[in-house]
Amino acid sequence: MDTDLSLHFLRVVEQAAIACAQTMGQGDAHKSDRAAVEAMRRELDAVPIDGTIVIGEGERDKAPMLYIGENVGLASVWRAGGRAGLGPPQIDIAVDPLEGTNLCSTGAPGAIAVLAAAEKGGLLHAPDLYMEKLVVPPPSRGVVDLDAPVGDNLRAIARSLERDLDDLVVVVLDRPRHEQLIADIRATGARIRLIADGDLSAAIVAAVVGSGVHAVIGIGGAPEGVLTAAAMRCLNGEIFARLVVRTPEDEARCQAMGIRDTKRIYRSADLAPGQSLIFAATGVTEGSLMKGVRFFGDGIRTESLIMQTAPRQVRFIDSIHVDDRDDVKIRF
Repeated sequence: MDTDLSLHFLRVVEQAAIACAQTMGQGDAHKSDRAAVEAMRRELDAVPIDGTIVIGEGERDKAPMLYIGENVGLASVWRAGGRAGLGPPQIDIAVDPLEGTNLCSTGAPGAIAVLAAAEKGGLLHAPDLYMEKLVVPPPSRGVVDLDAPVGDNLRAIARSLERDLDDLVVVVLDRPRHEQLIADIRATGARIRLIADGDLSAAIVAAVVGSGVHAVIGIGGAPEGVLTAAAMRCLNGEIFARLVVRTPEDEARCQAMGIRDTKRIYRSADLAPGQSLIFAATGVTEGSLMKGVRFFGDGIRTESLIMQTAPRQVRFIDSIHVDDRDDVKIRF
C-alpha cells in the first residue's frame, strides 16, 4: 500500500473529528455520530483508492453510509496521476467514525475518530457481536492466555514488566457484565480504571510502554477488536480475543461472514493479517495520548496518531487547520 495514503487517511479522521467535536456536550449522541459518519464518508470519496468498508456502521439495510460492503474512494485521481491501466489499489477499510459517542455528547474525555486500512483481505470481516478481549503491552504478549484465571494473567503481566502486582493498572468497561471480573481483579491487589466507553482508545494506551496502563480486559464490540488489532500490529502490543456467540442468530451471522470456528481465540495477526497496515486516529475530546479538537478564532487545531507497518512508523501529528483569509493569525 502506498505510504502516501497515510496522509489521505489522516485528513479523513481529522475531518470526522472536527465535525463531531462541533456537537460536543450537546447531549445528542446520535447527532454526534451522524456528523462524524457524514464527514468521514465525504472525505473517503477523495482518497485515490478502490476501497471497501469491511468494518463499519452495520449492514446496508441498517446504515445509509459506511455500511459493510460499501465501496469508497476516487479511482479517477489515481488515473490522473499517470497510472492509467493499473487501476487504484484495492483497500479494505475498518472505521469507527466516533468511538465514544456518549463521551462526545457529554464532553467526557476519550472520544476519538478512527480508521484502519490494509490491502484487500488484510482485515477480518467481523460480525457486529461482542468479543472477549485481553490487551497487553509488548513485553507481556507471550505470557498470558485468554482462558487463564485473571489472577494468573495479572501476575504474569507484572513479572514481564518487572513490577509488583499492585503497581498494575487494568482498564475495564464499567458494565454489569463485568461485576465478577472487577471483583477478581481487585482480589489480586491490582488497580482498576473503570471507563464508561472507549475500550479501543484504552487499548492503544495500554500498548504504549510508560503510559500508566498495563492491560485492558473484558467484553466489548468485535468491530472495535479488529481496529484494536490493527493498532497492536503497529505498536507490537497484543490482543487476545474470542467472539461471544449466544444465539442461533449470532451463529448464523458468523457463518454469513465466513467464520466457521466461533470458539477460536484470535490474536492481532489473525484479526488484522495485512502486510501493509495503516491506523489513523484523531482526538475528539481530551485523551491520554491526544488532545481533543480545539476551536479558535482563525481555525481549528487537532492532534492525531498515524501508524504504519510498512514502513514501520508511529507519528503524532499536531495540525492547525487555518481559515482561508488574508488576515489569519497562527497561534501555537
